[in-house]
Amino acid sequence: MLLEGIFPAITTPFYPDGRLYLKKLEHNVQRYSRTPVSGIVVLGSTGEAVMLSDDESRQVLHTARQAAAPEKVLLAGVARESVAETLRLAEFAAEQQYDAVLARTPGYYAPQTGKLEMLTYYRALADHSPLPVIIYSIPKYTHYEMPVEVVAELAQHPNIIGIKDSSGSVERIAALVAAARNAPRREVAVTPTFTAFTSRMAFDQSMLQSNFLAAESISGPIAVTAPPQVQVKATRKKEVGFQVLTGAANQLIDSLNAGASGGILAVAAFAPQGCQEIYIAWKDNDAALMVEKQRRVVEPSKVVLAKYGVSGIKYSCDLNGYYGGRPRLPLLALNNEQQAEAGRVIAELRN
Repeated sequence: MLLEGIFPAITTPFYPDGRLYLKKLEHNVQRYSRTPVSGIVVLGSTGEAVMLSDDESRQVLHTARQAAAPEKVLLAGVARESVAETLRLAEFAAEQQYDAVLARTPGYYAPQTGKLEMLTYYRALADHSPLPVIIYSIPKYTHYEMPVEVVAELAQHPNIIGIKDSSGSVERIAALVAAARNAPRREVAVTPTFTAFTSRMAFDQSMLQSNFLAAESISGPIAVTAPPQVQVKATRKKEVGFQVLTGAANQLIDSLNAGASGGILAVAAFAPQGCQEIYIAWKDNDAALMVEKQRRVVEPSKVVLAKYGVSGIKYSCDLNGYYGGRPRLPLLALNNEQQAEAGRVIAELRN
């Protein structure tokens, strides 16, 4: 699977009493699908995945998949503390035609989890997962940073295709890119414009073909209107290696220059267009524009993300036309003073 461009790490909407608000999730995913981002990440840290039961996780994954446009790459957060439970959720994601799974490092037994344990966790997951695996290192929350040399070893596995690194260090991004440079390269399907060809695009095409009614099966004087012809997109092949994605929007340009293929960004949950504009300016090699676009996400990253976390992201979603609502307890919604600060810093990122 090609992992290039911007991937919003989306929120999970709740009613005020804490129940899943699936209609609002559907609304959000449909709106993300109308933006130019490459894909959508469901049940990452921004999605409060650790707050959900297994049944709720399945409901969220199902709803998001049904609402997403077929051309958007769908990544499912499936991490649990054990390999067995992570695999169960990965298998469900595969049933829903997700494109890959995102698995953060297990952290509860961190004092007893060394390099060998991490190698074992990800190799066992990748050996049995029906979907490609993306490592997720977020030391801010797990208090464990995946060692670069362990990532280099895991990059040799044919079913481990990349890493999201949320360390906030461009030097580490460069080190990961360098360490995985000798990883096996693979051919992936892409569209004629060299964007990702998703599992749902292939699925929808096969369903389209199977739903056509053969003329010879119709007897008698029945007028039949053929369904509208949808052109099946021819695919090309592109060779990719181990792909590194940054989790830091405020360092997106430097990370791309260091070899990252894109970013899985919490800022993109409330400002997908703003993040996409940074990536486009970089692709166009427009130095002045990329500096200006990058500048707009610096203060929101410091205030909305670093200071207020999920609560700040959800409030910012509310300001920008995506349903944010309240986080799940024990997290609390922003108070009036905090709302005013968040609104001020994202003023240039309003949709």
